[in-house]
Amino acid sequence: MGDSSSSSYIHLVQHLIEKCLIFRMTKEECMEALSKHANIKPVITSTVWNELEKENKEFFEAYAESKSKEDRMSEEETSQMIQKMISDSSKDSDD
Repeated sequence: MGDSSSSSYIHLVQHLIEKCLIFRMTKEECMEALSKHANIKPVITSTVWNELEKENKEFFEAYAESKSKEDRMSEEETSQMIQKMISDSSKDSDD
C-alpha cells in the first residue's frame, strides 16, 4: 500500500469512527461494528480512535461523560446504520 492509499484508508476509518460517535457507540462497539461490517481490523480502528482521542481530548472526555446505556441503539439498529454508512461511503468513493 502506497502513502496515498494508506492515507485514504486511515481517512475512511476516521470517517467511519465519526459515524460511530454520532450513533453514540463505545470504542469497543465501534471496533466490533467496523470489523464485522467493513472488514476493518479492530487494531486499526483502535489505533485511529486513540489518535482521535489525543487530538480531541476535551471532546472525548465530554463524550464519555454523556454516554449512557439508554442512549445506545439496539444491535439490529446499529447493524442497519453501519450498513447504510458503508454503502454511502462507497458511493462517495465512486464519485
